[in-house]
Amino acid sequence: MNSPAVDPRALRTVLGRFATGVTIITCVDEAGERIGLTANSFSALSLDPPLVLWSLRQVSPSLGAFRAATHFAINILAESQVDLSRRFASGVTDKFAEGLWSEGAGGAPVLSGSAAVLECERTVEQTAGDHVLFIGRVLKLADLATPPLLFHGGHYHLLGEVL
Repeated sequence: MNSPAVDPRALRTVLGRFATGVTIITCVDEAGERIGLTANSFSALSLDPPLVLWSLRQVSPSLGAFRAATHFAINILAESQVDLSRRFASGVTDKFAEGLWSEGAGGAPVLSGSAAVLECERTVEQTAGDHVLFIGRVLKLADLATPPLLFHGGHYHLLGEVL
């Protein structure tokens, strides 16, 4: 049974109704250069073993680096880090020129002041549609208990009141 075609713009709008956190996902490439990008395609996958999942478009210029990397870090951005989110979503050449960065597991850059950080060993990758899914085993985590930056309807938002 064939289903009717879904308009990609309509799908993007509907998916934008789901509020997400904002991350900067990082690794080091085969030459030891730091690679990073802004992503909201991140999710918990399993508590036992501790696994997380994120996805990257197949046309991303960073895809090769993440495929070759043995480790990556998920830096969950704090409300105060919206400028870094924009920087890592842009074509700026030296994205790491701003922010305070340290070396995490496998050399993956870890951002100081993030709401939380998950340092991961890449365990599985799987092509799905126009994206590649990356699954990582959490090796180390940090929780700064600061309000996270949110993304909804194509815009950044602050957490606001807890109900």
